[in-house]
Amino acid sequence: MHLKPAYVLLSLLILTVLVSVVHVAQGGSFPMSFSEVLAQLQAGPLGPGTGRNFVIWGIRLPRTVVCLFAGGILGTVGSTFQALMRNPLADPYVVGVSSGAAVGGSLALVTGWGAEFGDLRLCIAGFVTGMATMGLVYALASRRGVVDVRTLLLAGVVTGSLLTSVLSLVILCSGRTERDVLNWLLGDTSLSSWPRTLVVAGALLIGFPILFLQTRRLNAFALGAETAQRLGVNVGRLTKIMLIVGGAMTAAVVGTVGIIGFLGLVAPHIARRLVGVDWRWSLPASMLTGSLLLLCSDLVAQRFFNWATHSVGMDMPVGIVTSVLGAPALLILLRAPAAKPVRLRGGSVRAT
Repeated sequence: MHLKPAYVLLSLLILTVLVSVVHVAQGGSFPMSFSEVLAQLQAGPLGPGTGRNFVIWGIRLPRTVVCLFAGGILGTVGSTFQALMRNPLADPYVVGVSSGAAVGGSLALVTGWGAEFGDLRLCIAGFVTGMATMGLVYALASRRGVVDVRTLLLAGVVTGSLLTSVLSLVILCSGRTERDVLNWLLGDTSLSSWPRTLVVAGALLIGFPILFLQTRRLNAFALGAETAQRLGVNVGRLTKIMLIVGGAMTAAVVGTVGIIGFLGLVAPHIARRLVGVDWRWSLPASMLTGSLLLLCSDLVAQRFFNWATHSVGMDMPVGIVTSVLGAPALLILLRAPAAKPVRLRGGSVRAT
């Protein structure tokens, strides 16, 4: 029996805010007290005094905000794609967007393209190539304006494998930038800046409301395409919206922080265990769970590497942490009793 979803969402929101403060205070090379962090936040980015104000406002706070929004996007898109494809193993990268964005960002790193765009050059390159890949996969899976989900998955896997080979070639030819490329591909939040926060913030603030407005239709679609059509759902339109919006949000994340594995797969499973399978509740729960998981993983990535190597100012890519912790967590979730199926009540679909 699930707790009341509204209470769960409120608890997740409060926990995410608290972990965000911990992330700002305890991340980086040296910890700060919570009172000092709050004082510097109240003082603003041009606050008086020490270099600690710059450390918080110029380095740590942008990284925290990027983790918040990037994790929220991965959780949201993962939940959406699992509903759309009726597959619990679907994740934001399943349609090949990540491979396309990774190729674009890697080429920008290797060739130095887009220097005039500053911190946004990887975001722009990754977004453009990621959306181009999404368009290619959609075209391959579309027949007379109708997208077959099975063909979509197959096209995504094949296109992703091809682009992964291209990516391997880029890495081999990268020379001195090979380590930079690999760090970015494994999920690198260390280069977070305020311009990059605008990319992921814009993607979530625009994309999430669009996806949330489709949650009733997603509930119907989760029962099957034919059932959804009988309930008046335009399946073709719904599929297009989910793919385009979800693909754009994923491309924005990969272009900003690289590929962060397992998070978009695990977060929706945890959310459904907490609030049930009604996407009106599980979608925002997946968003908050994704933000919370990425904040915790990034904090572990920073503190563990500093402790293990005794190196100041060094941390491991966060994608390593999410993969190491996410794989066993997913196995445990998959072995646990499944949530009860949805059923129709009064013309709507809800969890039971």
